[in-house]
Amino acid sequence: MTPEDYCQQKAAQSGSSFYYSFLFLPPPRRQAITALYAFCREVDDVVDETSDPALAQTTLAWWRNEVAQMLAGQPNHPVTQALMPHLQTFNIQGAHLLAVIDGMEMDLTQTRYLDFAALERYCWHVASVVGIMSASIFGYSDPRTLQYAEKLGLAFQLTNIIRDVGEDARRGRIYLPLSELKTHQVPVSELLNATHSDRFVELMRFQTRRAQALYDEAMSLLPAADRRAQRAGLIMAAIYRAVLEEIQRDEFRVLDHKISLTPIRKLWLAWTTWVRG
Repeated sequence: MTPEDYCQQKAAQSGSSFYYSFLFLPPPRRQAITALYAFCREVDDVVDETSDPALAQTTLAWWRNEVAQMLAGQPNHPVTQALMPHLQTFNIQGAHLLAVIDGMEMDLTQTRYLDFAALERYCWHVASVVGIMSASIFGYSDPRTLQYAEKLGLAFQLTNIIRDVGEDARRGRIYLPLSELKTHQVPVSELLNATHSDRFVELMRFQTRRAQALYDEAMSLLPAADRRAQRAGLIMAAIYRAVLEEIQRDEFRVLDHKISLTPIRKLWLAWTTWVRG
């Protein structure tokens, strides 16, 4: 199996909405974004699939060293071997890759966020910086496109948080800001015990309005000259906004099950968004 095959398999197996946005890209950009996505999955899996925090810390330290090895032209892992040829072509910066690892490390030491400012810092590391790297791979001519990508990454992560409230709570993690839980009179214990209430629905409506506003803000920042190049990101946005709509339609019953779109619907959204340009 080649490094590229490894990354392709990693992306396809995840079933992520991101995978569908890669399908229509020309080969060099598709290979680069697939390798970047595989890197993000690898370091994310360290946290999600390792029960021993000390072992997870050690593994993330290994990945930090592996990024350094890749930057020096001597990668060892299939993901970094696949990613290395694209670093210079698409201006993928080592500092940004390390920032993603920093975000994953935060999950080992922090399971609560006091306010939205604290959550936003976390989201920058695990999502916004990925948006910036992705936009570089897709191609842009106007620097404002990176501002769009950063804001879009935040919107994606907030959508993930809304969708995964129950799943995250079962892992002991609460990403919804504690100050906002307090404002809506939703105790943490209700999230941990999957207690659905009118107060919880109002809390989630608030979260959803903020996410939708961020999508709108991101779209307003995307220069018309770069819209066609950034269609892969627009595909992700179409799919993620459709997920939000489904969550709202189901009255935010996200504490005891996960709402997702069917593969055929994701493919349809990807195709129609790509054609629309």
